[in-house]
Amino acid sequence: MTKLKYVYEALKRASSFLQEHGREEGAARILLQHELGLSYSGLIASMRDEISDAQLENFWATIEQHAKGIPVQHLTGTEEFYGRKFRVNADVLIPRPETEELIEETLQLIERHLVKKELALADIGTGSGIIAITMKCELPHANVTATDISQSALETAAQNAETLNAEIDFRLGDLTKPIENEKWDVILSNPPYIAYSEAPDLSDSVRDFEPHHALFADNEGLALYEKMAEQFPKMLNKPGIIGFEIGYQQGKAVEKMLKDAFPDAFVYCKKDINKNDRMVFAVIE
Repeated sequence: MTKLKYVYEALKRASSFLQEHGREEGAARILLQHELGLSYSGLIASMRDEISDAQLENFWATIEQHAKGIPVQHLTGTEEFYGRKFRVNADVLIPRPETEELIEETLQLIERHLVKKELALADIGTGSGIIAITMKCELPHANVTATDISQSALETAAQNAETLNAEIDFRLGDLTKPIENEKWDVILSNPPYIAYSEAPDLSDSVRDFEPHHALFADNEGLALYEKMAEQFPKMLNKPGIIGFEIGYQQGKAVEKMLKDAFPDAFVYCKKDINKNDRMVFAVIE
């Protein structure tokens, strides 16, 4: 690589390199901010500053890694979610902006349908803890419990909870197993919902670097919704709320599961900002 002296030169070269390798060139800016410890505005202000040999070497190493498919978030170790910074790694699913919409709708439903403050809220398959921790931060009086089948995921979630001062009861186990003998006012889940047949269509940065147990499920991605829907009637208080994140083709199927489980509930599918079916909610009066 030709010697690059200035920050703007490093950014320009890295952006072109990523584009040539079929990656989003905007990743170069994120990785450069990470290496230099700068905000976006700080980076813009530093464009004419010199970049040291060590900084350039470290930065270029991450650029080459991302070109090979390693997600930017695994290289920086963090991702923003609902205005907060969460630690992420290869043990957990990288937070997606669509999940913020699940949070937003749930908060509105709680405000409309659940008057008590000390809600019992469960997050099933918590991963990095984004749903459980965000709900606790937004509703400080709620008692929040989160489950996951992965011990390493729970360790990451616990680190995030500690950093964000969120008191969460984390429990190891499969789906509802750790919480099935208790009653809940709100149950949320963003479970694995991708069909194994869809694996070839995923980007390599997702398929090859994110944990498969957090991505894929049997029965065309619907298996875990079925299991949970069967368990929920004995677990949910009245009034109560259920919220699922779903794959964009799963709305009708998941709606039917919750309607069968709760015949008197108001069950509906909500689209995300991209107009795709993304969430299914059940409100039990």
